[in-house]
Amino acid sequence: MKSYCLDYINENEFKKLERALKKYNMLAYKKLNFEYYPAMRNGEFVGELKSVNKKDHTEKYELKLPSDKKFAQVHGEVKLYYTVYLKEGTVMLETITPTEILLEGHMSELTTYKGIMISKANAAKDKFKIDLLNMLQNK
Repeated sequence: MKSYCLDYINENEFKKLERALKKYNMLAYKKLNFEYYPAMRNGEFVGELKSVNKKDHTEKYELKLPSDKKFAQVHGEVKLYYTVYLKEGTVMLETITPTEILLEGHMSELTTYKGIMISKANAAKDKFKIDLLNMLQNK
């Protein structure tokens, strides 16, 4: 079995996203570090295969990480995007989404509203979404 090396397109940016994920979604962080990364290193590529480039011998993947249902409804699913370079034996980690809220959480402490973290830049919009989801759920 071939062993793969994990690398980054932009290591500083990716590490910021990882630290924010650790702070605000520990379950996703633990799964990523203790389950998904070791599997990738062993050549087991988890997630959904999005595209294959036969000329460059690359495969692009999208991996959905576990997160709170309401968080996903307000900010979007937590996903890891990565590319596998089969010839070189490298897994290139690209980004974790939702990037905006994770980077904002890395820069400063985020507040919560009804148990869900909200962006300082879009607080009114996030609160509206949370209230709307609660209202729809209560019907």
